[in-house]
Amino acid sequence: MARRQDTILSRYRAGDRSRLALLMIAALIVVAIFSLLFSVTTGASDASFVDVVRSVAMGNADGVLSTRNRIIIFDIRMPRATLGFLIGASLAVSGAIMQGLFRNPLADPGLVGVSSGASFGAVVMIVLGNGIAAPLYNGLGIYALPLAAFTGGLVTTLLLYRIATRNGQTSVATMLLAGIALGAMTMALTGVLIYMADDRQLRDLTFWGMGSLSGATWIKIAAAGPIILLSLVAMPFIARGLNAITLGEAAAFHVGIPVQRLKTIAIVAVAGATGASVAVSGGIGFVGIVVPHLLRMVIGPDHRYLLPASALLGGSLLIFADVLARTLVVPAELPIGIITASVGGPFFLWILLRQRSRLSL
Repeated sequence: MARRQDTILSRYRAGDRSRLALLMIAALIVVAIFSLLFSVTTGASDASFVDVVRSVAMGNADGVLSTRNRIIIFDIRMPRATLGFLIGASLAVSGAIMQGLFRNPLADPGLVGVSSGASFGAVVMIVLGNGIAAPLYNGLGIYALPLAAFTGGLVTTLLLYRIATRNGQTSVATMLLAGIALGAMTMALTGVLIYMADDRQLRDLTFWGMGSLSGATWIKIAAAGPIILLSLVAMPFIARGLNAITLGEAAAFHVGIPVQRLKTIAIVAVAGATGASVAVSGGIGFVGIVVPHLLRMVIGPDHRYLLPASALLGGSLLIFADVLARTLVVPAELPIGIITASVGGPFFLWILLRQRSRLSL
C-alpha cells in the first residue's frame, strides 16, 4: 500500500522542485523576520532600527527606548505586526487547502462565501452582544467574537461542501455557484443586523467590513491567536492527503488516504483559521488566492512545501500591506482590505484569463 501511495504521489515530483522549495522556504523565513522588524520600526517614532532590535532582543529591559517609544513599539506596533502575520498566514494557507481540496486554483475562503459566513457570525455577536446574545457574550468573554466567527465560517463551509458534493464527487462549478449564493445570503442577513445596529456599532462595522489591523492588541491576539495557531498546526498533517486527493478522490482512497476524515480536518481547519481572522480584522480578501497561486508557479503543487511557504509569504505580504495602509495617507489610515483588493483583483482577472486561454487551446 505504501509503495502504491509513493508511486502516485511521485507524480508530484516530476521535475523535482523539492530543493528549490526548501530554498524558497528558507528565503521566506528571512523575509518574514525582515517584514516584522520593518513593520515595528516604520512610522512616526524617532527610535532607530538598531535601537528597536536591541530593545526587543533584551526584552525591553535595557532602557534604550524612551517611555513614549516603548509604548509605540511594544504596545501598538508589535501586536499589530504579530496579528497581521498570523492573519496573513491563516488566509493564505486556507486558500491553498481549499484549492487542493476542491482541485481548483480559484477556490478561496472569500470567493466561495466562507469569509462571508464568518463575518455574519462576528456581526451577530457585535450587534446582539448587548441584547439577546448577552449571556453568551459575557460567558465567553474575549473568545466570544472569534468563536462566533468560527461557527459562522464552519457552518457555511459544511453547507458549501454538502451542496457541491454528490456521490462522493465534488463539482467545482457547483461549488463556485453555491459559494456565491451562500455569500449573498449571509451578506443579506448581515445587512439586516447592520440595519439594527446603533450609531457606534455602525461606525465600527463599516470600518471593520473593509478590513483593518488598527485595533490590534495583545488581548485580541490572546483571543484569536490560539484558534489560528491550532488550525495552522493541524494543516501540515494533511499535506500528503491533499497531494493524493488532487489526483482524484478515488485514487486517494485506493492508496490508503482516509478521504472523509481528511475533508473533515481540512474544513474545520479552514473555518477556524478564517473565522478567527475575520473576527479580529474584518474582511481582507484575495490573500488566499494570490499567495498560493504565486508559490505554485515557482515551487510546484506539493502541499508539503506549499503550505508552510504560503504561511510565510501570506504573513509577510499582509504586514507590508498594513505598512502601506498606515503610511500612504498619514495621518489617516486606509483599510487594509483596499490594499489587498487593489492587488488581488487584477491578479484574479489574470488567473481567469490564463485559465480561459488554456481552455481555448
